[in-house]
Amino acid sequence: MSDLPLSDLPFYLGAFILVLGVLVVVHEFGHFVAARLCGVKILRFCAGFGPIIWSRRYGPDQTEWSLSLLPLGGYVRMLDEREGEVSAHELHRAYNRQSVGRRSIIVVAGPLANFLLAILIYWGLFWHGSEELRPVLGPPVAESPAARAGIANGDRVLRVDGEAVQTWQDFQWLLLHKATQQNSVELELQPLGGGRVFRHLALGSLAEQGWEKDAFASLGLRFYRPAILPVVGGIQAGSPGAAARLQAGDIFVAIDQKPIATWDEVVEAIRQSPGQAMMFDMLRGANRFQVKITPQVIEEQGLRIGRIGVSVAEASLEGQPEIKGFVRYGCLDAALRAVRETWDKSVFSLVMFGKMLTGEASWKNLSGPVTIADYAGQSARLGLDYYLKFMALVSISLGILNLLPIPVLDGGHLMYHALEVIKGGPLSERVMAWGQQIGLTLLFTLMAFAFFNDLSRLLGPLLNG
Repeated sequence: MSDLPLSDLPFYLGAFILVLGVLVVVHEFGHFVAARLCGVKILRFCAGFGPIIWSRRYGPDQTEWSLSLLPLGGYVRMLDEREGEVSAHELHRAYNRQSVGRRSIIVVAGPLANFLLAILIYWGLFWHGSEELRPVLGPPVAESPAARAGIANGDRVLRVDGEAVQTWQDFQWLLLHKATQQNSVELELQPLGGGRVFRHLALGSLAEQGWEKDAFASLGLRFYRPAILPVVGGIQAGSPGAAARLQAGDIFVAIDQKPIATWDEVVEAIRQSPGQAMMFDMLRGANRFQVKITPQVIEEQGLRIGRIGVSVAEASLEGQPEIKGFVRYGCLDAALRAVRETWDKSVFSLVMFGKMLTGEASWKNLSGPVTIADYAGQSARLGLDYYLKFMALVSISLGILNLLPIPVLDGGHLMYHALEVIKGGPLSERVMAWGQQIGLTLLFTLMAFAFFNDLSRLLGPLLNG
């Protein structure tokens, strides 16, 4: 969980409600469209649960379009003899009078709408293009699988088991997907000096830890960390650095008596010391000197950080690999990639859920509304591309969740329909009520696990601190 300031809470909550609202409306609209195509009369389309705060009637059937107080779900109410009296002339439009095939189409249309939304989002993003991080690896964690594989800082991933990789996100998802099926992968890498090398990365540690921790952290993989020399380039007028009379070409040697080797170390030390006096050891030509500087306090995404108003010399950046690039695909290629992206993430979600059921993966991987709201806010802060990708991922998860064979969910209704075909007739009201109770129990158990995990992530750092 991110360290969320209270001032950012409305933003994060708004980002979460927007994602949930859009996905629920899309899901229910899938049911609505399928029902209309199958000739079923729609009585009400409602976004949200609880007291209705707005409603209007439209169309020849005078369907009620409404908005409820709690934006945590929605429903489509169809004409049904089990829920009220139906006029003789409208019996053919009642949901319960439809064939098993038609009822199944109406049920599956909700999750299908979520998958189609994800495909549409990915297609638009791939076709429009976006600035992406290249798959450039950083120095591996000591004694980790990545270190034992011989991965070095600056290695760029070209292929994973022969499959081409263009972005850091592609690499992450492909590696996770491979890890659910095999114990190792072959990485084709391009080192900083050029050429090609092949490394075999063991993935067994993920299963051993129950997939509980961050997968890349478990493997010892990190993003590239440039070894940029700590040489001053520009100095902002009126900044603490200018007041201390720093000059272009000055080299940072130590901060508060701690030796400095890279520009990243300088930036990190200053960021963590807003408003605190710091002693800098500098080198100017052959002369070494000390200067005391107090970083000014800057607000960045709700956090207080320090800055002294100096930038790195351009010469220090030479020889560094390109870590960002604009990635764009043609219309058809983008569509194919969007379908594959949705399919891969759907399969991965099902595989991980299966591993949780069999005990291979920890139930701590299950996330609830608090974690989802946190990620919604974080992705919205990063930009529209990240927010839309997050929405697509949650849409896929919602589609998968609803297809689980749990009564009260769409998958449970499909299970009833399959049993009806096997039995040769509708299930009894008693069996349906019994299944409803089991379904609610299972659903509330999943929700309890998810909410408990949310609280653990939220309160864990506080309790351990």
